[in-house]
Amino acid sequence: MSQAQPRSCDPTPAGRDRTAGLDRTAERERAAGTAPAAGRARTAVLEVTAGRPPELLRLPGGLWLRRRSSTHAVALNRAVRANLDHLRPWMEWAAEAPTRARTAELTRAGSAAWEAGTDFMYLAGLDTEPDGVIGAFGLHGRIGPGALEIGYWVATGYVGRGIATAAAGALTETALALPGITRVEIRCDRANAASAAVPRKLGYRLDRVTAIAVRAPGETGRQLVWVKERPGAVRDGHLADGHLRDGHPLADGHLADARLRDGRLPEDGQ
Repeated sequence: MSQAQPRSCDPTPAGRDRTAGLDRTAERERAAGTAPAAGRARTAVLEVTAGRPPELLRLPGGLWLRRRSSTHAVALNRAVRANLDHLRPWMEWAAEAPTRARTAELTRAGSAAWEAGTDFMYLAGLDTEPDGVIGAFGLHGRIGPGALEIGYWVATGYVGRGIATAAAGALTETALALPGITRVEIRCDRANAASAAVPRKLGYRLDRVTAIAVRAPGETGRQLVWVKERPGAVRDGHLADGHLRDGHPLADGHLADARLRDGRLPEDGQ
């Protein structure tokens, strides 16, 4: 994207167990510009792990990920509003600027989601700018049991510094260390080269390409689903050791157009 990533990690309030409530929250997220999953509709989610990740992750170079709280709402709102043009091609919720009240509301929902064990949202910052927000990251329990999805975006002034890769790498290790979690996914539109570069650098495998509705200006409707499993976990996806089930290899993490049929791998959806 420029490095705003299609699956936003500024993110998903959860801790809800009713689809109607999730749908209403998704609408609020889209309006507030702080939606996870680029504002995609979510299904009901229960606790995905009995554990909780660290509230502070320190990374090399003075980079940190800190659990998002109400004290960060003003800084987060400022960061989102300053990066709307940067985020808009890949984030449905970036179509309009969020109000501070909406950001605060979603921040409270995010805190409840953390306590409920369904989603774990972080803000990224630097020791040299302790009061600033340079991106948002999250672990989201929206892809089924035993798994978490990483979402993220990085502010335009910090693109190209390896921040998304470093933070997503730390969250990958953190997620796979949680009780009951054996798989982590990163999803992005196939046109979002900057976002796709992150899982590729981290050793994720490209599991499949699926067709989804286009919700943001830069999207093609072809979503790449990248997967990384806990060592020893049994794979049940479409790829094994970088190959499709029919034995054809992947080249540099990309699927050739000839391998796709309606945006899917040959046996996807059959």
